[in-house]
Amino acid sequence: MKHIIPTLLLVLFLSCKNNAQADKKQQAIANASPIEVPLHNGKSKAYFASGCFWCVEAVFESVKGVEEVISGYSGGHTKNPTYDSSNTGKTGHAETVEVIYDSNIISFNSLVDVYFGSQNPTQINGQGPDKGSQYRSIIFYQNDTQKQIILKKKEALEKAINSKVAAEVYPFQKFWKAEAYHQNFEKLNPNHGYIKAVSVPRLNKFKEKFPELLKENH
Repeated sequence: MKHIIPTLLLVLFLSCKNNAQADKKQQAIANASPIEVPLHNGKSKAYFASGCFWCVEAVFESVKGVEEVISGYSGGHTKNPTYDSSNTGKTGHAETVEVIYDSNIISFNSLVDVYFGSQNPTQINGQGPDKGSQYRSIIFYQNDTQKQIILKKKEALEKAINSKVAAEVYPFQKFWKAEAYHQNFEKLNPNHGYIKAVSVPRLNKFKEKFPELLKENH
């Protein structure tokens, strides 16, 4: 027993030290200067996290002016995150989508409306049944103009619902593309239990709320 106690103390010490280092790295990410992403074939990119990226991808794919949506990870302090590592909640990353859009058709301002309007804005560390820091809501900005748009809309929403909005506001740093099987997951797996029970209802709720933003084939 006398040998076990010092070992437990050492484990606790190392664990606390690692957590403190992770917190410090995460704080540095939150306070970093944003990185502006160059146009891709004349199209802009924006980044959003609000729960399972299968759901979020499907929502933004339905919006006119959006060319493509890619599922991935962002907002954390570790390199090369994977689905398994992000699910530990220790990477700092959240499931995120990269939205490639035509700014002549839809503005960043409207994409922020889509973001806030397609989630439960008060749920902390998750959306619906998905809980954990990897499912938390983060909205990323690439410059001060975008930051001010986000902050004003977040403040207006808090006043409208008389409650604190859970979404974190982060400077964009880097997006890590998720594994191939996560891409277009809802479209390719319509009979998947999660898709039928969670993702499709969330998408339909969004469609009812924003019919004017939908593509014709949606």
